Amino acid sequence: QACFASLVSQDYVNGTDQEEIRTGVDQCIQKFLDVARQTECFFLQKRLQLSVQKPEQVIKEDVSELRNELQRKEALIQKHLSKLRHWQQVLEDISVQQKKPAEMPQGPLAYLEQASANIPAPMKQ
Repeated sequence: QACFASLVSQDYVNGTDQEEIRTGVDQCIQKFLDVARQTECFFLQKRLQLSVQKPEQVIKEDVSELRNELQRKEALIQKHLSKLRHWQQVLEDISVQQKKPAEMPQGPLAYLEQASANIPAPMKQ
């Protein structure tokens, strides 16, 4: 709050120089970082107390984190496998398409003969 207050305060808006504003903001940020370090230290101390008093709880948390990581990696592997199957199918389709024209006779006349062979014969009346 102090960081934002120093930026929007009427004292700064009414004509203080940029250096004063920068100094005030730097001080507020430094206070904020100090409080953040104190908060982190508090939680680390609580974590240490918990690990001494209930070591099985820490092990349970570690096991849970490892399981979550394994599930995430398994999902990633499945995603990559599905992409791999897709691209293998694409390559197989391209391979089949390249073989078909080689089996067919080449040239416009051969194409015309092949196309006319697929036209049904007229019905007799």
